Amino acid sequence: MFLSLPTPAVVQEVARALIPAGPRIVVDLSTTGPRASIAVAQELEAAGIRFVDAPVSGGRAGALGARLALMVACPLPVWEDVRPLLALFGKTFHVGEGAGQAQTMKLVNNMLSVVALAATSEGMAMGVKAGLDPAVMLEVLNASSGKNSATTDKMPRAVLPGTFDFGFATQLSLKDMKLCLDEAEAAGVPMIVGPAARTMLNITQASYGPEADFTSMARVVEQWAGVQIRAER
Repeated sequence: MFLSLPTPAVVQEVARALIPAGPRIVVDLSTTGPRASIAVAQELEAAGIRFVDAPVSGGRAGALGARLALMVACPLPVWEDVRPLLALFGKTFHVGEGAGQAQTMKLVNNMLSVVALAATSEGMAMGVKAGLDPAVMLEVLNASSGKNSATTDKMPRAVLPGTFDFGFATQLSLKDMKLCLDEAEAAGVPMIVGPAARTMLNITQASYGPEADFTSMARVVEQWAGVQIRAER
């Protein structure tokens, strides 16, 4: 059984409902955070059901094109069973044998993605206000040390054309950031930049609504700077 659900609570509810059906393996593709993943694994394994912690990254486009990155944590014998199926979704990475390890990897990835988008939005707005062509800016950044997931993908695909349709809702991004920061605090890892990026997401949600694409963060910066980050050619 494969699960892909929006929140930890929903994953736990559905996992419990699956127990009477007796699936041999449950693969969770959701982003729930390590503590929820461990709790679900313990409950399923007590019923004799193996659990695979397998969050994905790549968004809607990655899913449609079978180009997702799958971070997987499960015992090696189970990994050998599920690996051919997971490979149908994209590229797989076995990051450990314990439930929750893949969730930690996913939360780190998503936190860095949001931080990159927030910082890139600010830098691009600064350049545009100084008279730079944003398309040329991205060419330079992608050939330089400023290259990141926002400059290579999110900006050219969803911000420069003004569509803001990358395919990930602000409320879901906020959920992931909260999970990441909560886990970091529980682990005693200080985070300074992550909370700033979460604040930008909160402002984005307040301005454009929870269903707005998280690339709308750039719209917030545009409004503050009095410019639009749009392609001129």
